Amino acid sequence: MTADTDRRRWLALYVLCTGVLMIVLDATVVNVALPSIQEDLNFTQNNLAWVVNAYLIAFGGLLLLAGRLGHRRIFLAGLAVFTAASLLCALASSQEMLIAARFVQGAGGAAASAVTLGMIVTMFPEPREQAKAIGVFGFVASAGGSIGLLAGGILTDLINWHWIFFVNVPIGLLTALLAVRLVDSRPGIGIGEGADAPGAVLVTGGLMLAVYTILGVEQHGWTSARTLILAGVSAALVAAFVLRQARIEKPLMPLRLFHSRNVTGANIVMALLVVGMFGVFFLGALYLQLVLGYDPLEVGLAFLPGSLLMGVLSLGFTDKINMRFGPRRVLTAGLCLLLVAMLLFARTPVDGDYLTDLFPALFIFGAGAGVAFPALMMLAMSGATPQDAGLASGLVNTTGQVGGAIGLALLATLSTERTKSLLEDGESTAAALTGGFHLAYLIGAALAVVAIIAAVTVLREGSPAAARAGHDQPAAPDEAEPATGPAYDLA
Repeated sequence: MTADTDRRRWLALYVLCTGVLMIVLDATVVNVALPSIQEDLNFTQNNLAWVVNAYLIAFGGLLLLAGRLGHRRIFLAGLAVFTAASLLCALASSQEMLIAARFVQGAGGAAASAVTLGMIVTMFPEPREQAKAIGVFGFVASAGGSIGLLAGGILTDLINWHWIFFVNVPIGLLTALLAVRLVDSRPGIGIGEGADAPGAVLVTGGLMLAVYTILGVEQHGWTSARTLILAGVSAALVAAFVLRQARIEKPLMPLRLFHSRNVTGANIVMALLVVGMFGVFFLGALYLQLVLGYDPLEVGLAFLPGSLLMGVLSLGFTDKINMRFGPRRVLTAGLCLLLVAMLLFARTPVDGDYLTDLFPALFIFGAGAGVAFPALMMLAMSGATPQDAGLASGLVNTTGQVGGAIGLALLATLSTERTKSLLEDGESTAAALTGGFHLAYLIGAALAVVAIIAAVTVLREGSPAAARAGHDQPAAPDEAEPATGPAYDLA
């Protein structure tokens, strides 16, 4: 490989990750603006979670379908939808308009980012280079959430919350222009050729109904007929999706992927891990503003040390650490750090001091996320053959988004119930809110313990080279992911 070709390949990586970063930011950029949005559009605290979850559900539910449709054409269409929906979010004047626009925004984000990790794995087949490239992607995936908090704080504080969405418009246009130049057009399966649109409808509908059911528990109760019926319908839709995947020729989620311990284990760990992660971003921002009285910019700055540490570790050290000690050990260490951070968050007082009560937790949180996510991505991809690289990357990303959405709905509901109970017991508003947040963090910590157990017992050390050598059975030609490695033309 010539130096010029190598330079262009890394340039393509940075452009891809820049586009993904914009999309990842929108999962958390609204968090620091939530109190402003709540006051402006008259949201209840429980329904406020829909501003985040509408995006996550559409993103997670449609990610697998988008990954089967194609590359440049779908990528550009996704960017167009994402950018247009960002403009609608910025102009929203009602709860319904904002939630609907966020859903459309998530759908566009899914289309634009569906196969990025699969592209990266194919572009960088050599294990050491691949570890470094996945480290860059891991930074985008993990630090992007904290960067979103900082960006949201700056824009909300200096202008207003509408600008957290307006800013996507020029970035989206620039990314699209670069994509036209960098990404070679290569068709995927396409709806007309059998991509599973009905499956996408089933899984997205089931997941949305699950979140809706959980968020309605505060009003209707866990054992009410409404809750039980809606939960049953949601479970039936997801079960129908799984059965469909086992029977059709070109499934969105081939069940053969789960024959690999690492693919299965990585998705289990991801689903458990993101619950606490999203809880820290969502509830942590509310704690800083509603309990400690921080303004949006101060919230963003409070999360900045963790963001910087994530970036330093993901971009500068994680690839070397993974190659030296193995991704499973690195992942386990990162999960332990995240567990400690969530336990520290669970003891934050009503009159918390940043340096003594928050900085240690945020710093440890940044360290844990900075090493855990790249290692987890490496393990997920090590269990997939080249033919399944795109499917495996889409699956682990889907698990993260869906797990975050359902987990956040659950944490928001339980936190709200706990706060309501404490208020009825005569606690002050600040104490009641803090008690609700503490419960959510403890639940996130408990799930982190389960994630650590899963990492130790299910995952096995593996390398991308092993997958390329064919230690798993290759996909049949008609089942192989058609879009795992497009050619790049930077001329």
